[in-house]
Amino acid sequence: MKPNNAALDFKGVLLLIILCASWGFNQVAIKVAIESISPVLQAGIRSIGATMLVLIWMNIRRIPVLAKDNTLWWGIAAGLLFSLEFILIYWGLDFTNASRAVIFLNTSPFAVALGAQLFIPGEKLNKIQLSGLCLAFIGIIVAFNESLNLPTRQMLIGDVMLTGAAIIWGATTVVIKAGPLASIAPSKTLLYQLAVSAIVLPAVSLAFGEPGITSMTPLVITSLFYQIVWIAFITYIAWFWLISNYAVSRLASFTFLTPFFGVIAGAVFLNEQITLYLICALVLVGTGIYLVNRR
Repeated sequence: MKPNNAALDFKGVLLLIILCASWGFNQVAIKVAIESISPVLQAGIRSIGATMLVLIWMNIRRIPVLAKDNTLWWGIAAGLLFSLEFILIYWGLDFTNASRAVIFLNTSPFAVALGAQLFIPGEKLNKIQLSGLCLAFIGIIVAFNESLNLPTRQMLIGDVMLTGAAIIWGATTVVIKAGPLASIAPSKTLLYQLAVSAIVLPAVSLAFGEPGITSMTPLVITSLFYQIVWIAFITYIAWFWLISNYAVSRLASFTFLTPFFGVIAGAVFLNEQITLYLICALVLVGTGIYLVNRR
């Protein structure tokens, strides 16, 4: 295992790009399924399915689930943050569109960078790296300039929810990195979050009085499969492995790529137009990532 503040190598960069592409498309998958499954319940179904997969994975790999490693309360805290994050994401997507959602959700690196400065030794960013983060954020603003103009009140509600989710996402990453969860198997860290949210999310859905499942089409089933198997199981295990082996603040800078993969998915599946703003933004984001990851 690499030191957990190691610089990114080729393997880390490649894996991050795959994860960002997957997460960018995930917003489209959620939006499609919301028409047939209530948002918070949909998040709960995802957590329940992924919890089962992680338990099977840990059993196959003989990773102890109930080992006494002093991580229980840290794990519950991370799980509660995870639950709140996805309540805001799924519910927020019921108010705003996927293109707007990805820009606000992916402001999380700023929360991670701030938290890392305060709570994680060895995670300090210099001025050049901070300017890289700011440059990448400007790139996202440029890319979504058109959709940020004159939002409706309903969209503003969704925007606030997604911004809150981004802050909580960053806080969850810092909690995992700063405490004992960083020293245990990534699959157990993921299990804490999924298991807690598998209990919390359906209960919140019931409390909200959501209508639940109104229809199950092949497209909705495919969306759930993608969210449960690929996103909540495979990519999350990969992400927790990354934050156990590399500097969090540098990993966080790559999440700025996620909105652009989301835009590509929107163009392919939702017929959204890719404009000159996006091309300019890609240059800004690429430059920002280079500056943040300078050795």
